Amino acid sequence: MMNILTFDIEEWFHLLDNDSTRTEKEWSNYESRIHRNMDTIFEILEETKVNASFFVVGWIAEKYPEVVRAISNRGFEIGSHGQLHQLAYEQDRDTFFNDAEKSIKTLEDCTGKKVNMFRAPGFSIKENNKWAFEILYELGITIDSSVFPANHSHGGLPTYKNAKPSLLSYNGIILKEFPINTHSILGKPIIFSGGGYFRLFPYDFIKKWTKETDYVMTYFHPRDFDYTQPMIKDLSLARRFRSYVGLKSCKPKLKKWLDDFDFIDLDQAINRIDWSNADIVCLDQQAAVLA
Repeated sequence: MMNILTFDIEEWFHLLDNDSTRTEKEWSNYESRIHRNMDTIFEILEETKVNASFFVVGWIAEKYPEVVRAISNRGFEIGSHGQLHQLAYEQDRDTFFNDAEKSIKTLEDCTGKKVNMFRAPGFSIKENNKWAFEILYELGITIDSSVFPANHSHGGLPTYKNAKPSLLSYNGIILKEFPINTHSILGKPIIFSGGGYFRLFPYDFIKKWTKETDYVMTYFHPRDFDYTQPMIKDLSLARRFRSYVGLKSCKPKLKKWLDDFDFIDLDQAINRIDWSNADIVCLDQQAAVLA
């Protein structure tokens, strides 16, 4: 069994595909809550004595370098979550390259450490923009966690049939891929290990599904623990529900999860895997094929 703890570090207003929070121009309309929310995450990790990996938006490193240095100084590893937290499938190749490159450089300048991990905002690498993996490889990324192996509002690669650590192959490049895990309920893949999914499901369900799952990849955000954050007004009812459900219970629920199960960071996970025997998932064809 392998349970991996990761956080996507972004501001509470970095909601994707929403007009009032879409770009850097709109972000100036909102107060910053990143410091108080990072204190909550650090408190959780300190109390549970668990290591975690952090995928950080480059804009955070540029605007609040002290936040990124605090993560690094505590010994946690840092990967890129893009520069401006935009959907990858809405970008062309040059835009995606420039955004990812800037994020990596910004983070490296901030910490003085090499960045070799990446997670696309919203897991937004889909069938029509798998070329993003080539660009990540070109930029020196060796570890990716962008694959959401089910249908998803902001992405999803349901053809990626291997929801566990594997070698992703595309047009001659290889990346170590840590996809989001799924759990099968009545033959359908269920996601439960991060974000709104984790906040929505009762803990008893999460505990049961964790016991039944060999591999868990988590993805939490600072806003997941901030139940006093303001309500963004122009969200649809469905989007408002997904964004605000379970905020108050998320912190104690996560702490209980970390107490009940063993969690590790990505570096520990990488060192435990025999990559010479790992499954290879080839994305060159329309459907993912296990080699």
